[in-house]
Amino acid sequence: MPLTDLPWWRWRARLRSALHMLSDPAFQQEAWLHGRDGYGDLTDAVYRLVEDTWLDRWSAEKYVGSVLRDSAEAVAVDAAVLRVLRVLHQVGAEAPAAAYLAHQDWPEAVQAAREAHYRLAVNDGEDPDAPPVSLDVLRQLTQV
Repeated sequence: MPLTDLPWWRWRARLRSALHMLSDPAFQQEAWLHGRDGYGDLTDAVYRLVEDTWLDRWSAEKYVGSVLRDSAEAVAVDAAVLRVLRVLHQVGAEAPAAAYLAHQDWPEAVQAAREAHYRLAVNDGEDPDAPPVSLDVLRQLTQV
């Protein structure tokens, strides 16, 4: 299915971008620890994860049929959001990426993000193992 078949597909694209970056340890090392331009930082990815959807306030189930295709996607996204936010709240929103990546619960957050990213990418007919796209590409994808 194409990404644009859902009413709020732009929100889905932003959510998928965040999950993709949060799910890829090699990307995190290259972009967030070593400073690869064009991808934002870890805080930016967390912001995209919850900004439009308010997934830090309510369940992803609310978005089935608009941002998410089914309850399985919602369950996976909820798990990822909860695990990432747990680390965020323990480390602090302004902490450097190295503090997140070194946190004892970070691998669990990465795995949950991977499961959600994989489910959403496959359901959109895209390769879940392709590298994350830059924020410029994301902006181009989500323009009217």
